Amino acid sequence: MIRKRQVHLDFHTNGTLPVGKNFSKEQFQAALKAGHVNSITVFSKCHHGWSYHPTKVNEMHPCLEFDLLGAQLEACKEIDVNAPVYISAGFDEKEYDKRSEWRCQPVRDKEEQFKYRNEVHFHQLCFNTEYLDFLCSQIEEVMQEYNPCGIFLDIIAPKLCFCEKCLNDMKALGLDSNNNDDCWKFADITFKKYLTATNAAVRKYSDTATIFHNQGHIPKGDYSFIKHNTHLELESLPTGGWGYDHFPLSAAYVRTLENTEFLGMTGKFHQSWGEFGGFKHPNALIYETALSVANGAGCSIGDQMHPLGEMNMATYGLIGKAYSLIEEKEPWLNGAVNVADIAVLSAESVTGNRDAKADTGANRMLLENNLLYNFIDSSMDFSAYKLLILPDIGGFNGETIEKIRTYAANGGKIIASGEALVKDDNFILDIGAKYIGRNEYKPTYLVPCYPTVNGTTEYIMRCNSFTFEAIDCEVEAYMQNPYFNRTLEHFCSHMHAPNNPDNSYPAAIIKSNVAYIGWDIFSAYAKYGHLCFKELFTHIVNKMLDKDKTVNVDLPDKAVVTYTRQENEKRNVLHLLFAHTTVRGENTEVIEDTVLLYNVKCSVKCTNKPSSVILEPSGQKLDFNYSDGYAEFTVPQVNIHQMVAINE
Repeated sequence: MIRKRQVHLDFHTNGTLPVGKNFSKEQFQAALKAGHVNSITVFSKCHHGWSYHPTKVNEMHPCLEFDLLGAQLEACKEIDVNAPVYISAGFDEKEYDKRSEWRCQPVRDKEEQFKYRNEVHFHQLCFNTEYLDFLCSQIEEVMQEYNPCGIFLDIIAPKLCFCEKCLNDMKALGLDSNNNDDCWKFADITFKKYLTATNAAVRKYSDTATIFHNQGHIPKGDYSFIKHNTHLELESLPTGGWGYDHFPLSAAYVRTLENTEFLGMTGKFHQSWGEFGGFKHPNALIYETALSVANGAGCSIGDQMHPLGEMNMATYGLIGKAYSLIEEKEPWLNGAVNVADIAVLSAESVTGNRDAKADTGANRMLLENNLLYNFIDSSMDFSAYKLLILPDIGGFNGETIEKIRTYAANGGKIIASGEALVKDDNFILDIGAKYIGRNEYKPTYLVPCYPTVNGTTEYIMRCNSFTFEAIDCEVEAYMQNPYFNRTLEHFCSHMHAPNNPDNSYPAAIIKSNVAYIGWDIFSAYAKYGHLCFKELFTHIVNKMLDKDKTVNVDLPDKAVVTYTRQENEKRNVLHLLFAHTTVRGENTEVIEDTVLLYNVKCSVKCTNKPSSVILEPSGQKLDFNYSDGYAEFTVPQVNIHQMVAINE
């Protein structure tokens, strides 16, 4: 079992700076103890290319006079703290300057190549050159000399490269370097070569060392990458550009992978990596680490050591405020398995687009409705879920279409949108409607047949829409087109033409256990966030699930709800989280003040009456009622994170 209170210790240090002058084993250990840390990723080689230990295959940092890596490993071993070792793989600025034949050329244009080389940032090395052998020799040296418990390899991913060797090798394989698809095929070949070689370098000396290759994203459905890792680390710094809804989306997929432990990686920084002197408020780290464990992950908090080698005690005081709470909660986290009612067939897993807006929008709607869900790929079991969401994206292969049909035929409930049910200009399921085609008008207007906060009127829908003839189904919403599309010759007002009330068409329908929405509603919600998008989805999901929801809670849309099962302990654990976020500066979302929630009403489906309902880790018992298969109780207060154990 991977440890749940980890630190990822960055150390990327220019060759002119003093290194390790103030390092003290006792001070290093004191910081880890103050932070309640039980695992820390320490460093062998940084982005600048220097090693922080004696080396025969690389160069030790010119201003380092002792074995800093060895000293850190010894300090950790003495206090039973795990210490995986970090090696920068994609970046090596020292070698980039010295070995032009190893340089990655990420663009074709010569002027752009010159610009890339001369910009002030770290530069990529090409894994299709002898640089890969050089990297593997560094890994082998660390494994042989230090026998670490794990290796963390950073800045790796399939990348386009137009260096001379890549161009020649593409040609030899019959691939066209002017064809973008062929270039990405070769990038994938090179990446798999890297994965195989580096894993072999670790396994040559250890069968048990953990291995993680960090590309900043876990690609949904890419098992050829996932299986090269012993565990996964989900890099997701909310203030560093990821946002607070990124980690729940990534975790909602990764927690469905069999026998795969994972960490949620955030940072102590105000913004992102490489920030000296930046600090979050403790409430932010308390929330972020609670969000990790509530989603089935362990925690990893990013820090960066000062070149002098002294740990910043303010940082570890900050980390300790979060990790002391995680330490108390671990008995209700260990061995816990996520429970979900809903599966989303990930658009990314179908298209390969890691920035699939359909996934982002679906994730936000599900989070904001406090629903229990996972993201899955087409190889997974659909039947484990009460409801399957197919968001916006079509193009399913024959095998996936048959799985969808089988799921529906067996009574599984489906909500689909956009082109998700369309194949060869026909619906792949009998939904009581005849597909017509993509609507030429954009935007369009939604006219709901259900209660909305602003009443029945026409709501703008800024997204692709699809038309169909309703034959034998319930209509939940209608669509109206504008009078015309906006063009230079033909426009009205500042943005778009108004709705034409003389032409209304069915746009959202339900037949039996299948609902279809004729808009790219999830992608649009990710981009625009209109309330009317979510109101339509909420109406349909409530109508489809009805009384089949496992959990019902009275919480605001910014709250997060998860539900887990600890089989050995014969209990389920309800996680309730809430934090108030504020934008500071330019697009930096932060958490500072604690906003308490009081008297949260909860209703949880249980096969039998629970023996007890207890707030943990405080141990406070709650009164509850049990009727119609649900345990009903009120949580008196939620202060960032509250666990409720429902014991058999």
